Amino acid sequence: MMVKSRHGIPEIPFAAPAGTPAGIEVMSLAELRRRAPGDVLARPQRPDFHHLVTLTSGELHHTVDFTVHTLRPGSWLWVRPGQVQQWGDLTTAEGTVVLFRQDVLDAATATAARLDDPHAPVLSTPVAEDAEALDLAAEHLRREFDALGHLPLEVHMAALRHLLAVLVLRLAHLTVPEGAPAPVPDETYIRFRDAVERNFTRTRRVEDYADLLGYSARTLARATLNTAGISAKEFVDRRVVLEAKRLLAHSERTAAQISDRLGFANASQFNKYFTHRVGESPIDFRDAVRGRARQEASKARR
Repeated sequence: MMVKSRHGIPEIPFAAPAGTPAGIEVMSLAELRRRAPGDVLARPQRPDFHHLVTLTSGELHHTVDFTVHTLRPGSWLWVRPGQVQQWGDLTTAEGTVVLFRQDVLDAATATAARLDDPHAPVLSTPVAEDAEALDLAAEHLRREFDALGHLPLEVHMAALRHLLAVLVLRLAHLTVPEGAPAPVPDETYIRFRDAVERNFTRTRRVEDYADLLGYSARTLARATLNTAGISAKEFVDRRVVLEAKRLLAHSERTAAQISDRLGFANASQFNKYFTHRVGESPIDFRDAVRGRARQEASKARR
């Protein structure tokens, strides 16, 4: 893993350590602490690769897209490329981190494991039968990663891909706990969700999505409320606000530049939109996020 900085905000492209296979890395949290200074990890980051984290002891508060998730032994954290993350205090947590590039897995596995799903849960706590299978898969993957040189490199890499596939497929398809309602996929909602992901920088009008998908606005509203528990308009607005927050935290773009990126007529319209939905101006939000990051970095240096 390599960290580089642009305008003071860390970007993290995947970079395999010398002598290791490209695209996959398995390490302990202790190794992560040795390799990455705590003040760097505490800043907002937008990696271009996947993070899987599970603990064997302790507790970790990890922020993903401005929501704090508490990771404990038995739970799994999955951060996808493009999501903004900040590591919490790692000094009391022990566990395993699996890093991998999207292109390591074949297309069929990537689809089945929903690697591209921006709405997949960040934090999961598997039931006992799934937890045991995941622990075994992660341990097998770690052992194979550490066994570099025992097999020809191409064979070793193939084994890593297969073992990683088992891990992400199991994690993406966890058993529903007994007594919990089974999720019922709604095709209308899924089509709307995917259309929003492709087009939220072009339009924020539910009527435009209805026209695009061949539904009525009322149908989209009903499907979104039934599945996501919010209105269709709120769903679109949350996606726009999330991207605005990511850009404010991760880049040095001005409000005018972010306004243009998100399809607003001007910076004033964007400022009004953001302030109404977040409760603070874009600049105040950026200052608050970076202030918290500086505090975390200061704690990590002590």
